[in-house]
Amino acid sequence: MKNSPREDNWAMGCHLSALAGLVIPFGNILGPLVVWLVKREEMKRVAEAGKEALNFQISMTIYLLVASLLCFVLVGFVLLPVLALADLVLTIVAGVKAGQGEDYRYPFTFRLVG
Repeated sequence: MKNSPREDNWAMGCHLSALAGLVIPFGNILGPLVVWLVKREEMKRVAEAGKEALNFQISMTIYLLVASLLCFVLVGFVLLPVLALADLVLTIVAGVKAGQGEDYRYPFTFRLVG
């Protein structure tokens, strides 16, 4: 079944709203959370995309916190930029895929919201 362009746009918004984290502390979690809470009852596709985006951003926040702690043993200085870049790239890829009507599953994600 073909998704409506409206659903595709909201699903894309779920993923790309995580980029708010570049400006707002914890915006990477708050952005997808707000979109998911507002539209989850209305659009099943948005409910799924929102859960996926939220799970990924929570996972990345945990990974980044652990990498920050690992800066004390110097490993974190390598991990932090790699994780930040992976977060940015995977978020954009997911947004583009959602805008094209495809579902996207992030790798290395804890499925906490479900």
